[in-house]
Amino acid sequence: RHGNGAKLLGEFFAKSNILTIPCGNTGTQMGGWYRKEIKTVADLKGLKIRIGGFAGAVLSKLGAVPQQIPGGDIYPALEKGTIDAAEWIGPYDDQKLGFNKVAKFYYYPGWWEGGPQVSAYVNTKKWAELPKEYQSIIQIACADAHVDMMSKYDAKNPTALKQLVGSGTQLKQFPREVMEACHKAAMELYAETSAKNAEFKKVYDDYKKFMDDQNLWFRIAEGAYANFMHTRK
Repeated sequence: RHGNGAKLLGEFFAKSNILTIPCGNTGTQMGGWYRKEIKTVADLKGLKIRIGGFAGAVLSKLGAVPQQIPGGDIYPALEKGTIDAAEWIGPYDDQKLGFNKVAKFYYYPGWWEGGPQVSAYVNTKKWAELPKEYQSIIQIACADAHVDMMSKYDAKNPTALKQLVGSGTQLKQFPREVMEACHKAAMELYAETSAKNAEFKKVYDDYKKFMDDQNLWFRIAEGAYANFMHTRK
């Protein structure tokens, strides 16, 4: 809302006669469920993982084999060993699908979805036909949904995570070596995509600058406070 994100997103979608309105966010997601431990970058080679989009392309650079599988088909694929791992959303949603019954290692963080943005898409011509009052109602409803979704996940994920761990799930953080390798591969992919896609480069360059400033700020107040509170019982 207050950086160039909404502006640049709006300009991009407008070329396809689409109005986009933010209407939800899950917060940082989990790194998914694995049938075996991921101790080194080498463990990613040949790993058949249900994951899509840019994340799949990044992991491909490290030897993983991305699989495009609908949510409802993930459980049986993990159970049968058709895939070795799968990412979905986070504790609250993952627990409902029972992934902990077929894969015991639960990794974090889902670096490919640090703040997944959900949006509403509206045909611009149809939008223009709506009375201003209706446009305002939709925008306000989307704004409320945006905040409510994040609040819901923040409220429900802790309980679900504790229940998962209590049932035998082994919670694991991706090793630093793996995170560094994934970051390097991601930066290479973004550079390659920027070189071929001017629209991507325009958005990514602006986003990267904004993110760097945000990381600086969050290290000061938010980060210091959170790190301290994490040491309290």
